[in-house]
Amino acid sequence: MQYQAPANDLRFLLFDVLGADKLHELEKYADATPDLISAVIDEAGKLASEVIQPTNQIGDRQGCSYDPETKSVKTPDGFKEAYQKFVEGGWTALDAPLEFGGQGLPHTLKFVVDEMVCSTNLSLGMYPGLTHGAISALYAHGSEELKQTYLEKLISGEWTGTMCLTEPQCGTDLGLIRTKATPNDDGSYAIEGTKIWITGGEHDLVDNIVHLVLAKLPGAPDTTKGISLFVVPKFLPDSGERNPAFCGGLEHKMGIKGSATCVMNFEGAKGWLVGEPNKGMSAMFTMMNEARLMVGMQGLGLAEMAYQESLAFARERLQSRSLSGPKNPNGPADAIIVHPDVRRMLMRQKVLNEGMRALALFTGHQLDLSVAHPDESLRENADDLVQLLTPVVKAFLTDEGYNNANWGQQVLGGSGFTQDWPLEQLVRDGRIARIYEGTNGIQAMDLVGRKLSLKGGQLVRALFAELTGYLKDNPEAPYREELKGALKSLEQATLWLAQNAPKDPEQAGAAATPYLRIMALTVIGYLWSRMAGVAGQQLQLGEGNKPLLEGKQVSARYYFEKLMPEVDWLLKDIQTGKDSLMAFEDEHWVA
Repeated sequence: MQYQAPANDLRFLLFDVLGADKLHELEKYADATPDLISAVIDEAGKLASEVIQPTNQIGDRQGCSYDPETKSVKTPDGFKEAYQKFVEGGWTALDAPLEFGGQGLPHTLKFVVDEMVCSTNLSLGMYPGLTHGAISALYAHGSEELKQTYLEKLISGEWTGTMCLTEPQCGTDLGLIRTKATPNDDGSYAIEGTKIWITGGEHDLVDNIVHLVLAKLPGAPDTTKGISLFVVPKFLPDSGERNPAFCGGLEHKMGIKGSATCVMNFEGAKGWLVGEPNKGMSAMFTMMNEARLMVGMQGLGLAEMAYQESLAFARERLQSRSLSGPKNPNGPADAIIVHPDVRRMLMRQKVLNEGMRALALFTGHQLDLSVAHPDESLRENADDLVQLLTPVVKAFLTDEGYNNANWGQQVLGGSGFTQDWPLEQLVRDGRIARIYEGTNGIQAMDLVGRKLSLKGGQLVRALFAELTGYLKDNPEAPYREELKGALKSLEQATLWLAQNAPKDPEQAGAAATPYLRIMALTVIGYLWSRMAGVAGQQLQLGEGNKPLLEGKQVSARYYFEKLMPEVDWLLKDIQTGKDSLMAFEDEHWVA
């Protein structure tokens, strides 16, 4: 089926719930009027369904191909043309800085476009997606010369960018990297080493690829405090000379086969320092945090496409009769959507997808406030929420996005296991999102091990203030007591960690994943309460899209009745501690 952008839901969230229709009142986003935001939603939806989606299946079937003689990579048929249309439409420049050719629009709109692109071809979306992280790192940490050299062409999409972090012997523990950077006489550095799993490391979509590479200077500490960041182009911008940064081969993957995932060999390639020596981790986190939010949108995008496909199938597939009597008496059977168990799978997809979209756009809106609001205290509060929720968006949206793709496949039964239907590709493509840019377990550890204690606990206090303020200001809020109970569980879990983790770090490790889920479910519950409240008000006034608004109220009820109760056993999981988890001795595993 052809993808249908969730335009009505996006407008409801952005304009009626989150207040993004007022972003144009901020000087930085003066152009982001409601009319412009609506136009972006509509045009991005057309691009996704008419240009990007037709390349998805062929990208999966063909994959990328590597020529060992030229060390070059060819992308699947249609990718180059679709990427060019993406570039010509200005989509690579959407939220990029104005002074280097960007459009300077809100980050929230990029989240919207990211979801649509990921719904229709995750592999193709990886090329401009990773470029955006390179743009942000260079803009935040690069010298003026580096900005002038690289940013305009990266922002225009004429060039693409990569993140070169992982090596064969190290993933998350970047202190173990061996790539070296030796100073040259001209102020550049000779970069030597091998990086693996590099998205877009080599391809034929553009004329130049700009690698951002982590490496160690001579004499640097042999830890993360000794890491520096370098920009290493495929072709040197001043001379056009080929830099010895070569693809050594493609990874053989379960999914996202149209995305060129490369082994990259840097054989004395010329690079230039980004930021200060031995301060590469802070620049890397600029890229990484942006990538984590983008990956969250990947989970949501795939889940939305899976829902659309499985819903269409369930409304057409005839099998058995409704348990309450025939609903299609003139046909041989009823559509399977009448069966409670099929409804269970569809409702879980729909309600979680809409809740996850709300969480993502709430975070995107806070990101915009953090950089554009004139009130310094409000900017800081918004930034606190973004930092706290970034690992939550990445982990929860990819966990549940993948689960929802699986539920969509289950709705199709045997058909879902075949390549005749797109669900099996969605499941394969979505599996990686829980792994890269830091596995979801790493996201949870970042949340409990770093974010909770950051600034003396100020980040999590900002979240508690957001939720308690809502409850105080809205005594008639839908599902107020259920939300209040979930918030209490989140507070108890936070207190348990504060009391136990300092004495035993393994307690934090054991509690991390359930704690992240409690936070996600609670914040999504807060947003579902807000959505149900706005829907009720608009129905009373006779305004808005009646089926959408009535659906919001039913969906909110489903969320609080069927999904929010998970918070109770997650709290128990945390409070029972690590003992049964860590009790096995080595011989117990194979007894």
